[in-house]
Amino acid sequence: MEIAIIIAVLIFGIGISGYMLIEQWSFLDAAYMTAITLSTVGFLEVHEPSTGGRIFTIILIFVGVGYFLYLAGVIVQSIVEGEIKSLLGRQRLDKKIRKLENHYIICGYGRIGRVLCNFIKEDTPDIVVIEQNETLTEALQKDKLHYLVGDASDEELLLKAGIEKAGFLVAALATDTANVFLVLTARQLNPDIYIMARASNPGVRKKLLVAGANRVESPYDTGAISMGLKLLRPNVRTFLDVALSRKSDAIQIEELFIPKTSRYTQLALKDSGIRQEFNLIIIAIKKASGEMMFAPHFETLLEARDTLILMGKTEDLQAFGKALNPER
Repeated sequence: MEIAIIIAVLIFGIGISGYMLIEQWSFLDAAYMTAITLSTVGFLEVHEPSTGGRIFTIILIFVGVGYFLYLAGVIVQSIVEGEIKSLLGRQRLDKKIRKLENHYIICGYGRIGRVLCNFIKEDTPDIVVIEQNETLTEALQKDKLHYLVGDASDEELLLKAGIEKAGFLVAALATDTANVFLVLTARQLNPDIYIMARASNPGVRKKLLVAGANRVESPYDTGAISMGLKLLRPNVRTFLDVALSRKSDAIQIEELFIPKTSRYTQLALKDSGIRQEFNLIIIAIKKASGEMMFAPHFETLLEARDTLILMGKTEDLQAFGKALNPER
């Protein structure tokens, strides 16, 4: 844009200089003549131009007016191309969203929503963010996320986000009222989806659970507990930070589901070889009934639909995950 302005000033300066040299006019008369020539307003000349002045005027019209017409065309073209690119980009994004299955829908891209998305991205890119604030679009594009702009409690927008095929939804909107309404709407559209909701007020927790949330979290409570652990048990907190972070390959805590077809079903822990073959430590087993068994006994029987909570190196966890479910 700066170059275009410089060229326009240059053409105007050449017009003034040309009339002053050819016609011996004053600066003001030359500037006036240049202005009415380039703007094509059709006013009368201040002086009768000579033959040389007329030839110069013809050249100035073709160069100046032609340049401004070209500049206008470029501006219009850039605007149209920008709109087309934006439209095509939105269509490509909508097409990608339609193909997602068992994905995460994050409603709200504030401070909590953004941190949550960055954490989930370490496992999977299958995330759709619904955010009402259009100013956050640039941040969503920078973070390379699928996103929709609008009210998260709007049924059409939730359907567009693929809620019928989604596996998880997080209600992290700014107000508790909005989260309650969102949970009600989402549960109606997909009775099987796992819903986690944010509650700022402890009194809203029960309402969110009644509305259909599977789990309700308060960021203030969680933050306070984390701070307390760092004060009272700093080494434990440091260990958990490392183990729960996907950025460390030294140690990880992972949960793995035992399908019915797995060869580990109906095996006792001592016979499974998990510790010996994969160098993994089983911290707990969540049974299909929901019962959580911590530090399970070596004679504990592994059953289909159990969820194992394991600790070990990333490569060992990945190897055991493949052995647990070789069909994947």
